[in-house]
Amino acid sequence: MSIRRRSFTIPSPTLSPHTLLSFPTSYIVLVTLNRPDVLNCIDNAQHHELAAVWQWMDEEPRIRCGIITGKGRAFCAGADLKGLLPGCFIEVRRGRAMSNVADLCSWKTEWNMRNATGEKRSLPPSGFGGLSRRSGKKPVVAAVNGLCLGGGMEMVINCDLVVAAKGAFFGLPEVQLGVLALAGALPRLVRTVGRQRAMELCLTGRQAGAEEMREWGIVNTIVDDDREGVVKQAVHVTEKICGNSPDSVIVSKMGVDIGWQCSDVEEATERIVSEGWSEMEGRENMREGLKAYVERRKARWIDSKL
Repeated sequence: MSIRRRSFTIPSPTLSPHTLLSFPTSYIVLVTLNRPDVLNCIDNAQHHELAAVWQWMDEEPRIRCGIITGKGRAFCAGADLKGLLPGCFIEVRRGRAMSNVADLCSWKTEWNMRNATGEKRSLPPSGFGGLSRRSGKKPVVAAVNGLCLGGGMEMVINCDLVVAAKGAFFGLPEVQLGVLALAGALPRLVRTVGRQRAMELCLTGRQAGAEEMREWGIVNTIVDDDREGVVKQAVHVTEKICGNSPDSVIVSKMGVDIGWQCSDVEEATERIVSEGWSEMEGRENMREGLKAYVERRKARWIDSKL
């Protein structure tokens, strides 16, 4: 994939080797989780690192869309429990969470000690990976290349579009570990798939394939290819988004998000008009879009100032 770099008005955040940034086009940032040896599990530091990336994307006018994927055979298998509680060993084999009993006892002891001292490890306000509770203004597309469990699934549920490899599988296995999906997935999941399906996933902890997740409305597109094919398709989708008015994309995303979060559709409509339309009405991109339509030519958009 060719990389075309572009100068930015705001410097991108300084990142560890666990988070890789690349630019498939001048308007798209590709974020790659780079911890394949631990199935791209995310530790506390990386949560805040990723949150900084998405914040930068929203603030940088020259970036219009983001993609997140994982290196290796996993998209993200959830939280790095070794980073959360030293001595804990969790690995995923054939879709089942397997625990080393001795290490699990050590994990429980450490957990109790940290509870006793009041030590906490908090997520950023935007949630797991800076995505699971994010309400940012620019779209993020998930390119799910493989295993997607726990926090990985929580991120995907709150992404704007999802492209998945045919062999990818998804799940919320927290109940099998005696913990809870606390990063925002549960209330969002029920709004996307319905109560009974949400209950099935979160109460059984079972894993579901990409085809089933497409039927349920979590996945938009399935690709037969491996990670490279998934990312290629995600870039194709984001290029279509970036070909539209940046202002219209931001406000349209805001409108869908408001409708998803708000129980009253009329209240949501009023908010879209007052908070979105009023900001973009009469601006350069609206004038350019209407002028290009009349002149029967392709619009030449400028970077959004919203």
